[in-house]
Amino acid sequence: MDVKIFEEQGKSAVTVMQISGHLDGQTYQSLIAQARKVIDAGAKNILLDLASLAYISSAGLVALHSIALMMRGEKTPNLEQGWSTLKSMDQQSDKDLPKNLKLLNPNQDITNVLEMVGFLEFFEVFTERQKALDSFE
Repeated sequence: MDVKIFEEQGKSAVTVMQISGHLDGQTYQSLIAQARKVIDAGAKNILLDLASLAYISSAGLVALHSIALMMRGEKTPNLEQGWSTLKSMDQQSDKDLPKNLKLLNPNQDITNVLEMVGFLEFFEVFTERQKALDSFE
């Protein structure tokens, strides 16, 4: 997995994290750590550009969920608990839709996984970069 991080401007500043390769058990902790650095540095809006992401596993889903929690100022789940961490995501509801974390251009396979686990109800997903950037308040 490779992550490029840069700033773009919509209605407000947006930190774009462009993720490529495989987001899985070998890489998910790296993505969480990079997101934590960005958030700790003051990022208020994050757009996860998934256009070059070829594969996402359940560990990758945990990473997305963890980043959403961090953006809301909440504690992240214990990553050592494995499957129970993923199951804890079931406790989220539509009212918890993160307004300052959005997804851009997941391929069809990634979209299918996101839909299967209910993340398409949890994350706003965009196919047009400028619309995604402008969606942040």
